[in-house]
Amino acid sequence: MDEVKVVVAHSERATLRVGDVFLKVDADQARIDVEVEAMALAPVPTPEVLWRKPPVLAIAAVPGTALGRLGKPSTASPAAWAAAGAAIRKLHDAPLPPWPGRGGRGGRGGRGGRGLHELAADLDGECEWLVANGVLPADLVTRNRQVAEAALRPWTPVFTHGDLQIAHVFIDGDEITGIIDWSEAGPGDALFDLATLTLGYEEHLGDVVAGYGTAVDLDVIRAWWSLRSLLGVRWLVEHGFDPFAPGCEVDVLRSRL
Repeated sequence: MDEVKVVVAHSERATLRVGDVFLKVDADQARIDVEVEAMALAPVPTPEVLWRKPPVLAIAAVPGTALGRLGKPSTASPAAWAAAGAAIRKLHDAPLPPWPGRGGRGGRGGRGGRGLHELAADLDGECEWLVANGVLPADLVTRNRQVAEAALRPWTPVFTHGDLQIAHVFIDGDEITGIIDWSEAGPGDALFDLATLTLGYEEHLGDVVAGYGTAVDLDVIRAWWSLRSLLGVRWLVEHGFDPFAPGCEVDVLRSRL
């Protein structure tokens, strides 16, 4: 039989790959419900659902390769990044899904679906924890908390992916072949999706925005980079990931100094 590969595993969920099949095991069935329905509704390429037997969801691998991996240079062309922007715009122009924003962390995702007051309270709590436990210097946290403030403004909800990190977008040449991991999908801030995709890849932001096809507030996208990274550091550390790796969340925070 094909080799079993552990793609990701922590206390909330695990994903295994066997050949061209991915098996997703999730303790939260609501998250799986969202993923299945979001893939059915999204007007962009998504994985095929093969079968579902709670708590397991089996989906087919999408063709192509990931747009990149956080912390490593992306070899994708500017046209491929622009195509990702165009796909995101198509998603954001679609009707809102019929469920509220989940607002979960989503691993390296964030909380683009949460209300402003809840988001601000979470941010303040994480900033306090990062400083009190000596995880990050106070000046680094304070500066990024100031930058993050620009993201805390009213927005018109759109159909967002919610965890649109670079490794979740697959390409073949300059074409988008699939977008994976929809468990955090729901109504949210359009600029959160754009920020998540370009986190750590500021040099490609112009390509993505060009493909997106409409003017966006770049300061808000940069604010989401800071906000998302501040919220993510503790979760990543506690779940066995390394936000201090080159090019990852802590480097993103340092780049704001």
